[in-house]
This record gives sequence, structure tokens and C-alpha cells, in this order.
Amino acid sequence: MALRLTHDIRRLKAISSIDRKIAAKREMLPEYAAWIEGLVAADAGVGTGVAATVLPTCMVWLIDTGQFSQALDLVPFILRHKVAMPARYHRDAAAVVTENIANAADKAHKLDTPFPLEILERVAELTADCDMHDEIRAKLFKAQGIEELREAEGMEAGPNARLHLTIARNTLREALRLNDRAGVKDRIKRADKLIAANLAAFPPTTNNEPGGPAA
Repeated sequence: MALRLTHDIRRLKAISSIDRKIAAKREMLPEYAAWIEGLVAADAGVGTGVAATVLPTCMVWLIDTGQFSQALDLVPFILRHKVAMPARYHRDAAAVVTENIANAADKAHKLDTPFPLEILERVAELTADCDMHDEIRAKLFKAQGIEELREAEGMEAGPNARLHLTIARNTLREALRLNDRAGVKDRIKRADKLIAANLAAFPPTTNNEPGGPAA
């Protein structure tokens, strides 16, 4: 596997096109699948040397090729065994996973395309206790808040929609708290307006209802 990885990385370096690199990674990944499955099942770490870089590299390639669930399946093992990322990534595993998936979501959002909210929520859950730069965490919260807002806007108007609008606004506010240049202020304003309109149309009937004094 170490020899295969060395060969494949050399092959990727010879490719200029990002699209072609992604296509090549998609072609390469199945060759590592059985070995990785056995490594994770043994649950004894990754060893040393070049072989130790196979698993984290494949995790990144899975993200690059849009196979997010498969990549996240590897994260608990990587965090549990404190698997180091290859030096070329310049960050630890939690930061790489968080930023790369947040960047994938941002790319989708720039094309006005939805990104799976469950993937973003899973990243947040897996990395909640990990230390990383605030700007990276803010990227994730921004992406998550955008999807939460999208979901809330698609709901039938009423207290439940207001609850989800509030959740989205709070997530976006957290992104802004961590990075005041996160680029979420307009979406926070939109969420505020939608919450206000929802409250006007569906006033809370109890203190515990979403949007009421207890919210």
C-alpha cells in the first residue's frame, strides 16, 4: 500500500487539471478499500512510515471526490488513534476534515446548490471537542447555518418553522462570533426578518412555544 500510494501521488503531481485529479483519485480509491477496512477493523493504529499516511490520505481523497460519508466513517478511528496527517496538509485531521468539507459546501452554495446538512452536522459532532483555528470552525458554522436556513424557509409557516429559523440564525451568529468576516451578516438579517414575520403571523400562545419568552 505504501508503494501504491507513492506511485499514485507521483501520478497526481503530473496532472494539472483539478477535475482530472479528482477523476484519478476516484479511480485509485477502490484499490485501497479492502486494506483500509482491515486496518480499521483491527483498531490498532496505522503503524509508521509511508504506510501510516495511507489512511489519512485516502480520507482526504474521499472528501475531494464527494464521498463525504465514507470519509467521515474514518474520522473516529483517526481521532482515537491520533493519526497524524501527512506533512503536506499542514494541519491536523480534525482541521483538515472540517475545512475541506466546509469548503465543499461553500463551493456548492456559490452555485446555489444545496449541500447535505447531515454531513455538516456530523462533522460538527465529530470535531466538537477538537482544537482548531476559529476561522475554520466559523466556515463550518456558516455552511451549516445556510443549510438550516434553507431548510427552515422550505417549511410550512408556523411555530415549528420559527424554531428552525431561530436555530439557523443562532448557528450563523456563532460563525460571526468566531470570525467577524465570515460573510453571514446578510443571512442573519434575513433570518431575523423571517422570524419577526412569523411571530407577527403566529404569535406564541405559551411561554414555552418556540419564539416565546422562554426561547
